[in-house]
Amino acid sequence: MRTIAVELPSGPTTVSADWSPGERGTTVMIAHGAGAGKDHPFLCGFAGALGALGISTLRFNFPYVEQGRRMPGPAVHAITTWNAVVDLARAEDPHASLWATGKSYGGRMASMAVAEGMDVDGLVYLGYPLHPPGRPEKPRIEHLPAIAVPQLFVEGTNDPFIQPLEQFDEAVAMCRDAEVAWIDGGGHSFEVKGRRRAADEIGASLAPLVADFLQR
Repeated sequence: MRTIAVELPSGPTTVSADWSPGERGTTVMIAHGAGAGKDHPFLCGFAGALGALGISTLRFNFPYVEQGRRMPGPAVHAITTWNAVVDLARAEDPHASLWATGKSYGGRMASMAVAEGMDVDGLVYLGYPLHPPGRPEKPRIEHLPAIAVPQLFVEGTNDPFIQPLEQFDEAVAMCRDAEVAWIDGGGHSFEVKGRRRAADEIGASLAPLVADFLQR
């Protein structure tokens, strides 16, 4: 367990994080989605499977979760937290490559932080929330062309946050260096209709394809 100091515009605070060292010289920082903290089974399963592949992981909470609130705070709070997490990851393993990864909201906040200058080797999105479900007229894409590092979008084909898929394809095409790993039939949390799996199992199943991307 680690405690990370975060200097928010509203004042200093702390968030908790779980550091698990590996031996491959790669660190994956993992942010949660809007509705769950770092200990959600999906994220624990994903991090555990990466760890089994020798990859260091750093899961962390955003301030609103630490403070017991259900709704995310201002984007600047998440972006500031992301930068503090990068500082901790570099302190834990100064020579490792750093990859910012997040489920839904956590990944989008990472992309905004990188667009504003956060220094990482790449980004991995576990269900990028292109727009609110049923609201394709409100895409969250304006910052994506500013990102120069490699990006991997892991996406379910039935995810309502990226429908219609043609709009999502256009958003990815705006990026400088991006690819998509499709999960056939997957929803926003990669659940597949008619196939019952625990959340930790689903998260773990994504680790090999993410590890392959990091190696390349």
